[in-house]
Amino acid sequence: MSDGCFFFAGGGTGGHIYPLLAVAEQIRAKQPQAEIHFFHSTRAVDERVFEKTGYRRTPLPASGLYAHPAKLLQFALTFQQSYKIAARTMAKRPNAVVIGAGGFVAAPVCRAGHALGVPVALVNVDIVPGRANRLSARWADEIFLQFDESRSHFPRTKAAMHAVGCPLRSAFAHPDPSKAIENLGLDADKKILLITGASSGSARINEAICRLLPKLEAFADRWQIVHLTGLDNFRTVLNGYQGARISHEVLDYYDGMADLFAAADLVVGRSGAVSVAEYAVAGVPSICLPYPFHKDRHQYPNAGKLAEAGAGVIVDDVPDLEERATRLWRELEPLLADDRRRAQMAAACKQVARPDAAARIASRLIEMARQAQTTGAMR
Repeated sequence: MSDGCFFFAGGGTGGHIYPLLAVAEQIRAKQPQAEIHFFHSTRAVDERVFEKTGYRRTPLPASGLYAHPAKLLQFALTFQQSYKIAARTMAKRPNAVVIGAGGFVAAPVCRAGHALGVPVALVNVDIVPGRANRLSARWADEIFLQFDESRSHFPRTKAAMHAVGCPLRSAFAHPDPSKAIENLGLDADKKILLITGASSGSARINEAICRLLPKLEAFADRWQIVHLTGLDNFRTVLNGYQGARISHEVLDYYDGMADLFAAADLVVGRSGAVSVAEYAVAGVPSICLPYPFHKDRHQYPNAGKLAEAGAGVIVDDVPDLEERATRLWRELEPLLADDRRRAQMAAACKQVARPDAAARIASRLIEMARQAQTTGAMR
């Protein structure tokens, strides 16, 4: 019996890519001969992530769903184009499974899989599912959730739902903090404040931290900063650190995030679903500034899971820079000074962490592929 063929669909942001890569990694570990194929977007972040993976992949022209008439027409056209490409790629594969993780790339692939009789699974890591997963749920056979609270957001689906956590890459199971310290030339005797806006960066977090650098210098004897700016903001942030008297390393991107999170003593960042899962599994206390411009504000309940457990605090990303920096400093200053409180927050991360999610999802997908081959995928 074949090891199966797994078609993953997601892209546009790291949050739609990394969970799929984590599951693919576990499938390949369990079934070395399994065929793995990714459908992703044409955005630069996708290319940067996928170019190092070696997986077969197909970029799709899919675009986001917006209410503006011109953009709505573009969505419809690119949806159909992507659907046809995906259907041609997946045709006549009796042991295939489609796995979508949200984003505008996933929906046409899930629809194509359903039309071909291929089992469809969704990975939904946000408490409040995005539009793509809500759309794709009508074609799904199974949905893997990070949080049990997400069930109520899929009222019409007949899919079986499993709350298993957010799949993370295997590096998070065995991180090496000394590797990050060595690679980045950090001081092993100083604590690390990690600033990150996830894979795309956050201009607003960047601005607030740069505004706070004079105050952060009061902690220069004990702390150092690693600031991940995002590809588009690197030069601006680097200029903002000119003359800063606290040790710092400013990077646009860093691949070894499992090692870096394990080395960090405190993180300031967004609260996308993958970020929240990474903070929790790494056991790092967090100050979360949820992205404020999503219509459903879905990063707020994600951060709320950390806050409820005592593993993180939430700061509103308000429009005014001075007010934003003031609110951030109100939480940041006492945490930098209080080793005991940070240790308590780190221990509380265990209440949220689900380190086995990727392996559990992979095992079920392998079983779905076997069942598809046994019964015949063309339903």
